[in-house]
Amino acid sequence: MTSLATAVTLDDVAAARDFLDAHIAPTPLIRREGVCAALGLEVWLKCENLLPTGAFKVRGGLNLVGRDPSARPGVIAASTGNHGQSLAYAGRVFGVPVTIIVPHGANPQKLAAMRASGATLVEHGEDFEDARLECERRASALGLRYVHSGDEPYLIAGVATAALEVLREQRPDADVLIVPVGGGSGAAGAAVVAKAMRPDIKVIGVQAAGAPAAYLSWTERVPHETPRADTFADGLATRTPFALPQRILAELLDDFVLVTDEELYEAMRLLLVEGHVVAEGAGAAATAAATKLGSRLAGRTVVCWISGGNATEASLHRALERV
Repeated sequence: MTSLATAVTLDDVAAARDFLDAHIAPTPLIRREGVCAALGLEVWLKCENLLPTGAFKVRGGLNLVGRDPSARPGVIAASTGNHGQSLAYAGRVFGVPVTIIVPHGANPQKLAAMRASGATLVEHGEDFEDARLECERRASALGLRYVHSGDEPYLIAGVATAALEVLREQRPDADVLIVPVGGGSGAAGAAVVAKAMRPDIKVIGVQAAGAPAAYLSWTERVPHETPRADTFADGLATRTPFALPQRILAELLDDFVLVTDEELYEAMRLLLVEGHVVAEGAGAAATAAATKLGSRLAGRTVVCWISGGNATEASLHRALERV
């Protein structure tokens, strides 16, 4: 991979897309009249929830496991779900052993999907940070390739292919991209592509108000850890910033907003009822941000990432209770 100011370039993303062509098709970009009417905006939905694992991160997992020679003997990672699913899926595709350390109480659907792909799961700790620390310890002890969920150029280049699809093929006239942020790989990748292809385009990150580590680190320009991640949206539930995505976001991201769990549930409901799209909490974050930003986006063509659709039954019930 290229090592420049951001460590990931448009050429890296194009190479990732060429590699991924044999494994995954581009995801659709759809417009739903009901969603546009509810938001009062021209909104398009990038449906990453339709990827094989139901989430955007599989792009990065396939790109890393398939192209990085150091991954061949086996990889280990910490995950609350989607990162682990991406590596498990890629491990099955390329015949690479995968071990995932998950916190207790992680999304059972995501755990089942990882097991179905052949990954070995180890439950440890109360949240992602506990699992991550245990993962780092085991990686060192076992000599396995540790795959960080954000600080990996191959992962960022892989997930950035979603933005490449939007701006190269689907809506090259888009004015605004809104991308959820947990660790920040998705938003970092989108920003790399957008600023290389269309420097005038605005890229906006969105994180849960109860887990604002990346947001605080971006706004204050210094790493900022939080004592807990208080959100039901496991894809946004990180307590520490990730260095490489933060470096990219500091250079390229235009704006960053926080949304509450209530706003996430409302966005999930809107997407399900008016958009006919199933989104998990993190997957609804961009739509929640578009709702919150409102008139600031008026007159612009806005693309909202539906980063994942692995919603639990309980979260869907909670979302549908809102009227």
